[in-house]
Amino acid sequence: MARRLISSGSTFEQEMGYSRAVVDGEWVFVSGTTGFDYSTMTIADGVVAQAEQCFRNIESALQQAGSSLRDVVRVTYVLPDAKEFPACWPVMRKYLGEVRPAAMMISAGLADERMRIEIEVTARKP
Repeated sequence: MARRLISSGSTFEQEMGYSRAVVDGEWVFVSGTTGFDYSTMTIADGVVAQAEQCFRNIESALQQAGSSLRDVVRVTYVLPDAKEFPACWPVMRKYLGEVRPAAMMISAGLADERMRIEIEVTARKP
C-alpha cells in the first residue's frame, strides 16, 4: 500500500514542510496538532478551548485518512504549563475516554506562545 499524505490546508504545513498526517499501510500518524482553527488561522485563548479544537483538527485528519478517533492507539500531549493539564482531562475523556489509548504528557515550549497545547496521535486503521 502506498504512502499517502493528508493536509489540513494550514499554512504551517507548507511553510515548515510537513503533513498533517501520513497514512502508511494500516497506520495513520497525525502530526502534533495545535488549537488553531485552520480555516481562519485563528486560535482561542484558553487551553480547554484549544484542546477541543485540537481534537476537531485531529478527527478531520483521521477521517481524511479513512480512520477515526476510535482507532487511536497512542496519544502524546505537549503543554508549556503542566499545571494546565488537569483542565484538559474532561476534553480528553470526551474524545478518547472509551478508546483509552496509550498516552504521554510532556511539558515543553511550543512554536508560538499563543499555543497552550499540542496533541499528536497514532491510529491503526480497522
